[in-house]
Amino acid sequence: MADKSGMKAHVATYAGVMNLLKWGSVGAIVIVALVIWLIHR
Repeated sequence: MADKSGMKAHVATYAGVMNLLKWGSVGAIVIVALVIWLIHR
């Protein structure tokens, strides 16, 4: 089983990846919406 410091590093890495995925998804949706809006103008 992981020691305490390894688990802290894992949790920090996991939180960072989830945050990146969340904001990356939001950014992708905004870009897609902008492209669709530009095409339909």
